[in-house]
Amino acid sequence: MESIGMNVIIIVGAIIGLWLLMYLIPVKLWFIAQITGVRISLLQLILMRLRNVPPPRIVNSMIEAHKAGLEGMKADDLEAHYLAGGHVEAVVHALVSAEKANIDLPFKMATAIDLAGRDVLEAVRMSVNPKVIDTPPVTAVAKDGIQLISKARVTVRANIKQLVGGAGEDTVLARVGEGIVSSIGSSGSHKAVLENPDSISRVVLEKGLDAGTAFEILSIDIADIDIGKNIGAVLQMDQAEADKNIAQAKAEERRAMAVALEQENKALAQEMQAKVIEAEAQIPKAMADAFLQGNLGIMDYYRMKNIEADTNMRDSIATPPKPTTNTESRKGKDKK
Repeated sequence: MESIGMNVIIIVGAIIGLWLLMYLIPVKLWFIAQITGVRISLLQLILMRLRNVPPPRIVNSMIEAHKAGLEGMKADDLEAHYLAGGHVEAVVHALVSAEKANIDLPFKMATAIDLAGRDVLEAVRMSVNPKVIDTPPVTAVAKDGIQLISKARVTVRANIKQLVGGAGEDTVLARVGEGIVSSIGSSGSHKAVLENPDSISRVVLEKGLDAGTAFEILSIDIADIDIGKNIGAVLQMDQAEADKNIAQAKAEERRAMAVALEQENKALAQEMQAKVIEAEAQIPKAMADAFLQGNLGIMDYYRMKNIEADTNMRDSIATPPKPTTNTESRKGKDKK
């Protein structure tokens, strides 16, 4: 029994050892690489295992590059790119696609683009098949004050040399929107823009908006233009309303000053009237002094009274009678 148990342990150990040996020494993968023309040693594959680099990923990528005619690709370079956090398969796919499309894409540039966080394979595809980007509605005002709302379609392709450090789609859309606003704003009339929308495209393309970006603008097409508000008329109405409010405020100020002046004049008239009354109050005293000093006789006094009575009679005759109101006439009847 003990011998049987020992035999089982030996067999299991042998199987485990064989599996570990086959895992550390991927003979099958090495054999496939040899028959496809990829020169790589068993020692390199073993060291890849020890460095936690999957040998199938490196070998299959080298086989793909070799079959596509990409010479000079080394396993150490692919392994270093994998250890740096790159996507080995995507880089090799991009290099193969670029080779087929006659696009100059060196290995170092492809790995740099991949490590920069951009999809290098998608960039190559965009270089072959340009991408169409729809801009959001852009609002601008022509010189005649009419608001125009336009939408554009921007056809771009990837600029491989500018993918590292180049601006993205948001920058391109912002620059295109700025160019549309500038083009419409410089137009003398909104009718000219509606008649020739391609003039906007020409002006925007001449500005070189793709400078410093990861894209190359191929064309800018105006998809739609709508007429918005009459901004000029609205501004004029607002200005007229503001002028009216200012004029009303000034008129109210002048009215208040006039009322204040009127009140001052009334106060002044009352003051003068009070002075007249005060002066008239001195007349009896002056007459009494004249009687005492003998400067005024009794006949002079009666003559003055007669003249005053005649003057009052003439005033009463010259003054027309006041019209009686219904209330006064009703009171007179009630008294009767």
